[in-house]
Amino acid sequence: MRTGIDAPRLLVVDDDASALDSLLEIFRIEGFEVRGASDGGAALDALRADEFDVVLADLRMPGMDGMDLLKTVKAIRPDTEVVIMTAFGTIEKAVEAMREGAYDFVTKPLKRPLVVRSVTRAQEKAALRAENQSLRAQLEAVASERSLIGTSAAMRRVLDTIAQVASASTTILVQGESGTGKELVARAIHRQSRRSRGPFIAINCAAIPATLLESELFGHERGAFTGAFARREGRFKLADGGTLFLDEIADLDPMMQAKLLRVLQEGEFERLGGTQTLKVDARVVASANKPLLERVRQGTFREDLFYRLNVITVTMPPLRERIEDVPLLAQHFLARFADKNRKDVRAISREAMELLMAHDWPGNVRELENTLEHAVVLSRGDTIRVEDLPDLVASDTSAKQYLTIQLGTPLDEIEQQVIQQTLRITKGNKRLAAQLLGIATRTVYRKVES
Repeated sequence: MRTGIDAPRLLVVDDDASALDSLLEIFRIEGFEVRGASDGGAALDALRADEFDVVLADLRMPGMDGMDLLKTVKAIRPDTEVVIMTAFGTIEKAVEAMREGAYDFVTKPLKRPLVVRSVTRAQEKAALRAENQSLRAQLEAVASERSLIGTSAAMRRVLDTIAQVASASTTILVQGESGTGKELVARAIHRQSRRSRGPFIAINCAAIPATLLESELFGHERGAFTGAFARREGRFKLADGGTLFLDEIADLDPMMQAKLLRVLQEGEFERLGGTQTLKVDARVVASANKPLLERVRQGTFREDLFYRLNVITVTMPPLRERIEDVPLLAQHFLARFADKNRKDVRAISREAMELLMAHDWPGNVRELENTLEHAVVLSRGDTIRVEDLPDLVASDTSAKQYLTIQLGTPLDEIEQQVIQQTLRITKGNKRLAAQLLGIATRTVYRKVES
């Protein structure tokens, strides 16, 4: 029996009244919402009036046969899956139906387990397609190219903070673990600010040797050092009128910290090897992947610079604290890498998505991005499956949670145990529990409170 709040919808089409009644009863017991039609015309009337996940149709019927019905269904309801019932002698016709878009065919006399399995798998495919279409629609609503993606409470707080501070001119410190998307926060602040028409310049302070960083930030005059054959503007000057993003600022050496403090306080600097004082109007957004206050306490980061940077802080949550954003992010990366690699991959199987949502993501969004690129490159069909995921994710023991049920336990009690165990896994996150169980969030709340 299915536990979802919305039962899957099935249309059964057969001109044999007794066979039709039998099939309708079988699938009612299996948890489907079913409707019957005695011929192709009645089936089309039902399809025009309502939506169905699956159509189970006999191949041989008077008037419009199963093949013509299949073609019409695919024309008016292309997302509806069709399973064809056929007698043994018309197998070749059933194979032709598969080429025309049928999901599967079953032979008569029907065997209940086989027809139930075929229709159930067809419904799961239709549900997966609908789920991925919904994710794509959400993605289009909340994200654009290079934007922050997420609808979780943690991400809404970040987006609200960005909207509040973007129009100000103050310095902003973005903190968060590596791979959480700190540069995307800086870009979002720039896009929403009055400086959006100006340049956005980024520099990774940890990636440039200390001996070269001063020149990179402030520029240099000709002859300032060996190899300085011409004057060069630094990142501060290039960011004039716009935003300068200083990534991994905790790694600045003490001398550079002092020079940066001067620019932030006075808005002026000198090029390396020069004597002329230059004015600059660049908003600074800095980031750190470790708490800067700890560096201050350790004596490796200037306290006055810390307070100058820490006027407003935006903290990016790790992915494990906003796991409900994984489906949206995964769909975003799926679309990007499918296009990049020219592969027709459009969906992620439910089993693969459950593994993605159960993984702890120590590498945060960057790890998820790499995981989806790996999966797209290795995929053999139009759907990402468990075997396409990296071993580190696919074999994650945290995703393998089991519940032992004693034979004879009442169904209501089993349902409660499953929900409670899932809530333990998701650390009380009811929305995530509902996604893992394939039921509505309100159902989880109702069952927990009952």
